[in-house]
Amino acid sequence: MIRKHLRLLTSLAMLGLLVGLADLSLGSVGEDEDYYMQELLTREQYNQVQVSEKQIPFIPDGEEHPRQHPEKKIPKAKTDSSKKTDKTPGDAKTVKAPNKKVEKTKKTIVKNPNSISEGEQQYNPIKEECPPIGLESLKIDDFQLHASSTKRYGLGAHRGRLNIQAGLYEDDLYDGAWCAGRDDPLQWLEVDARRLTKFTGVVTQGRSSLWSSDWVTSYKVMFSNDSHTWIMLKNGSIDLIFRGNREKEIPVRNIFPTPVVARYIRINPRSWFNRGSICMRAEILGCPLPDPNNYYHRRNEIITTDDLDFRHHSYKEMRQLMKVVNEMCPNITRIYNIGKSHSGLKLYAIEISDNPGEHEVGEPEFRYTAGSHGNEVLGRELLLLLMQFMCLEYLSGNQRIRHLVEETRIHLLPSVNPDGYEKAFEVGSELSGWSRGRWSNNGIDIHHNFPDLNSILWAAEAKKWLPRKMFNHHVPIPDWYQSTNASVALETRALIAWMEKMPFVLGGNLQGGELVVTFPYDRTRSQGVVREQTPTPDDHIFRWLAFSYASTHRLMTDANRRVCHTQDFAKEDGTINGASWHTAAGSMNDFSYLHTNCFELSMYVGCDKFPHESELPEEWENNRESLLVFMEQVQRGIKGVVRDQQGRGIANAIISVEGISHDIRTAADGDYWRLLNPGEYRVAARAEGYSLVSKKCEVGYEMGATRCDFTIVRTNMSRIKEIMKKFHKQPIRFPIRPLPASKSRRRRRGT
Repeated sequence: MIRKHLRLLTSLAMLGLLVGLADLSLGSVGEDEDYYMQELLTREQYNQVQVSEKQIPFIPDGEEHPRQHPEKKIPKAKTDSSKKTDKTPGDAKTVKAPNKKVEKTKKTIVKNPNSISEGEQQYNPIKEECPPIGLESLKIDDFQLHASSTKRYGLGAHRGRLNIQAGLYEDDLYDGAWCAGRDDPLQWLEVDARRLTKFTGVVTQGRSSLWSSDWVTSYKVMFSNDSHTWIMLKNGSIDLIFRGNREKEIPVRNIFPTPVVARYIRINPRSWFNRGSICMRAEILGCPLPDPNNYYHRRNEIITTDDLDFRHHSYKEMRQLMKVVNEMCPNITRIYNIGKSHSGLKLYAIEISDNPGEHEVGEPEFRYTAGSHGNEVLGRELLLLLMQFMCLEYLSGNQRIRHLVEETRIHLLPSVNPDGYEKAFEVGSELSGWSRGRWSNNGIDIHHNFPDLNSILWAAEAKKWLPRKMFNHHVPIPDWYQSTNASVALETRALIAWMEKMPFVLGGNLQGGELVVTFPYDRTRSQGVVREQTPTPDDHIFRWLAFSYASTHRLMTDANRRVCHTQDFAKEDGTINGASWHTAAGSMNDFSYLHTNCFELSMYVGCDKFPHESELPEEWENNRESLLVFMEQVQRGIKGVVRDQQGRGIANAIISVEGISHDIRTAADGDYWRLLNPGEYRVAARAEGYSLVSKKCEVGYEMGATRCDFTIVRTNMSRIKEIMKKFHKQPIRFPIRPLPASKSRRRRRGT
């Protein structure tokens, strides 16, 4: 957050001399050493390596960075005191137009300006934190980024954003960094903040590439107010040189000794990996200054009116916040856990319903999950905000929220992978990179850790086993997967048990790093094909469900928005079939569809996996309406109860829709919900031992599922089997009455 009480210099002056002196040679810093990877390792593999040292300019190894998370006052939940950060207020230096006086500043000189190791005095950067100005989150648009030169368009300045990803096959359009056209110390990457900004630091990365190794090992920083006259950040009379990266993926943050006020900032690479080129991804830390003329006010800036706890929560703080929501709304909420993580952290969920803890006949069950990839933090915080919002709006009498709560049993599981989240949270939003905390503690990708039921179903279809030997739904989990030796995360096993226990109808898992909604299937049907359209039998309803979220999101369907990384999903209305994006076996979406009644989709809710907490209010506004609209879709289609002639509900009855080769089953009380688009359908209900019954059911355009009940009768064969079971499958012996005497004599005579 921007500090309310900034001490600014009253007159604009050129950048003065800075306190302290430190050294980095103009030569390369460890150019010949690649500490974190071998050339053939993939980005995900070497990104698991822990950062061996934390780097800020001219502070001895072992000293910590200032924490990324500034302490905020929590209105409702207790704060973990261990996360507090001390801040030292300081004056900001100001860059001014030429032909003006330069403000003098105090200097401190060390003995040897050419060697950091020999310096006896060093300055400590002022620990005044400002948020990112928005290269990664795309608040800074492409027209605000400039460079001295570029290798090609795909490596232009607009690609020099922190954590931007290159495509699997690199091309001229979407590459993974800004790369200079020439490798010399005259190159630079420039950012125009479009308003006076108090700059406090820079975060850098190397080039995202599976094939190249390029990163900058040291750089200078320059400032300007007019983009013509530039002032170098100095220590006394010597230019400051900041340590850069030692490999290409792990971000390195450098905090300026004192903040600098200017409009433009340039990063000037001075040395780079000796077997690579000048390539860089960056984020700038800065606080925009108040602009009385509103000249540089960001267009379409969003300000939320919801009074919620907008910050990142540790595991302990998340648990406390859920407890606070439960205490505020005890009549409609219940906290429970579905299991434990690898390190023993409980996987907490909160239920929101007018009868918490109880399944009501005819009421569908909905779920949101988040954080299966621990570093994709935005989804986790959105669910924590959603539970606060629904509680407060229910108490205030919001009729839309009251209807949702009274007609739906809602389950929110904000952190599927709390172990991974804690790893990412430890270093903060700008330093977690693209993969830190993604996997479980034992290195498993939870979202893709489910059994591959697609292959089982498709093999059965090829052998024409359906429906004689195998059903087209509720595909059983193979025995090998359930063995103790299988590579299955504890979190995955807990999710499967939860999914089998609750009769979920619709679900969404919130992920990050993109702006798109994906729907099954996630695995391509053709062997060896990386991308291929692979629809389910319910493709039409899946497309509608995906569109319901994407179309109500503020950015997903905006044709003018910038591509997050390599693909323009806005052309597809912000939705895509998972397999046509990239194939992945054993996804949560495919498993949910093939093993349970639940239709599951993935919502990629932001380009930035781990946004700074100052960006959470805007991200909430981007997603709030979508989160609510998608929940309301659980009431679309048909619903009813399957009963016998005595009026008892029949569990596990099969509901089939003509023309759709995917069935569902009734819950324990005989109730069912079948998601369908508007139209007229021939629907059949059957159960073992009962005759098949079918009827026409019509789904309208108005919200609310159409009632379609069934009463089915026992078959004659089932009655015979019941009688035989009663007599333990023995022949039924009826009493034999003696024949009359006249008939007996006739038999003896043979007549």
